[in-house]
Amino acid sequence: MEIVVVNDDGWGTAGIRLLAKEMTKLGHVTVIAPDGPRSGYGACISVTTPILLRRIEEHDLNGAEVYVTNGTPADCVKIAREELLVDKTIDLLVSGINHGNNAAINTMYSGTIGACLVAAEKGIPAIGWSINSHQMDVDLHWLQPFLADVTQHLLEEGIAPKTCFNINAPIGEIEGIRWTRQCRGHWAKELAPIEEKLPDGVIKGWKLAGQFVNEEPKATDTDIWAIEHQRLAITPLTIDWTNYGSL
Repeated sequence: MEIVVVNDDGWGTAGIRLLAKEMTKLGHVTVIAPDGPRSGYGACISVTTPILLRRIEEHDLNGAEVYVTNGTPADCVKIAREELLVDKTIDLLVSGINHGNNAAINTMYSGTIGACLVAAEKGIPAIGWSINSHQMDVDLHWLQPFLADVTQHLLEEGIAPKTCFNINAPIGEIEGIRWTRQCRGHWAKELAPIEEKLPDGVIKGWKLAGQFVNEEPKATDTDIWAIEHQRLAITPLTIDWTNYGSL
């Protein structure tokens, strides 16, 4: 089985290294990752900037091939399909492990899930993995036993055309697995003011901050509820964003 592993945190982070190692249990792995953080890029592609690629020869990823690019997570998918594995069938694309959850409205912004949606559009089965912590040294050993097993199970069950799976994990011990939907919510107070001193004066600006507001805190079928109750949340997503109820 040919497996492509991507992420949006950049090559070398703990999440993608663990995910790549676990995927080598299921097949031949090709890693292609950005050369630095691309969080919040969604399905953004490089339209005006040339995409560059280099191979990493020295690593410890159990026989995987590793490449790094200046592009986005979505670019990584396109390069894998049209250049690196053009003569092969990509059986699975796995994205992550993202440091920070991609539940609820975060899904819309996520480079991790953006890569999965691009893969789904190309007919490639895709699964995104995230953990509910932005700490780059978060303990991943609780999640490790689930990575290959859950991935194998989802493949055996079958991933519908134009669909991908968004999997979010809690921090610490995982007490179960739940099929979930996206929680309805929004971010409030998203811009924190800053001042930057430059030689020709002071520039005022903002940095992204904010607080997630759960609009349905009592709902027990959402991804947010699952990860807050130590469950692994699996949410199926589709590239068709049509609101059929409004037609």
